[in-house]
Amino acid sequence: MTGNHRNSSITRRRALAVTGGTVAAGGLAAAGYQSAFADTTETTDATGTAEATATGACMTLMSSVTEGPYYLDGALVRKDITEGKSGVPLTLRLTVVDATDGCTPVKGAAVEIWHCDAWGYYSGYTTANPGGSAPAESEDGSTANDNTYLRGYQIANANGVVKFETIFPGWYTPRTCHIHVKVHTGGEKEDGSYEGGKVNYTGQLFFDDTIAEEIFALEPYSRHSGSYTVLDDDMVYDGGGASSGLLTLKAVHKTDPSKGFKGSLALAIDPDAENTGAGSGGGGEGGTPPSGAPTGEPPSGAPSESASPSASASS
Repeated sequence: MTGNHRNSSITRRRALAVTGGTVAAGGLAAAGYQSAFADTTETTDATGTAEATATGACMTLMSSVTEGPYYLDGALVRKDITEGKSGVPLTLRLTVVDATDGCTPVKGAAVEIWHCDAWGYYSGYTTANPGGSAPAESEDGSTANDNTYLRGYQIANANGVVKFETIFPGWYTPRTCHIHVKVHTGGEKEDGSYEGGKVNYTGQLFFDDTIAEEIFALEPYSRHSGSYTVLDDDMVYDGGGASSGLLTLKAVHKTDPSKGFKGSLALAIDPDAENTGAGSGGGGEGGTPPSGAPTGEPPSGAPSESASPSASASS
């Protein structure tokens, strides 16, 4: 990274896994990309899973890391989580497979994601300083609900695939650009959210530094200046590529990053394991939330999937 975004002052701290080892990056990453970006039909995604099995790429598990300080219960089950937040569009497809059973899809798994907005603010924590110099979260001009934006669940189809429509995350000190993810099984959709069951995997998804640099030069991201942490200096990302959560990214338009990206990854989990990532030592702290931060379910009247507008590109 160059310019204002390069952070040379943060000590590199590599996270220790709290469950299992890591997935062999090559075969599973390739298969995850093929299945995630194919049409989500039985034939195409089953082919991707079969290829992953053939490579022997599911010998071990994805590593769980900390959930970080900005988790909230009660996220909504919905595909579009933007709520009008401005940023470069990101279509995210994740494929959940059982690493203990030959990469078979985990049908019905609930995949939960949450991440910051273009200026580094999380819903529920909109007064937490993202570091550097950024406008107040309230200045973004969106109609987003401050307790629910950029958070949501999707339920995996028969091929283990979920899809989210969101925006490319911004950054906050001292972290690199990332998305948090949990995989739940055994629960069910209730009152617009997901209840019960257990958390099998807690992880984070990461972005190539070169692409992040392109994005952060665009509006509205460019209004947040300061020292951005690159992957090599991040306290959570351990350098393992796809096996450590590095997304495969494909530009919607080769010469115009503002048009958006498609991101994909296969998540190899153990459906019998449990790891919430709360209070664990793995993966670093990821920052400290402000005192008096909200907990529990979102307020009544929170926006539904049908009420969520599409992400908008900014040039």
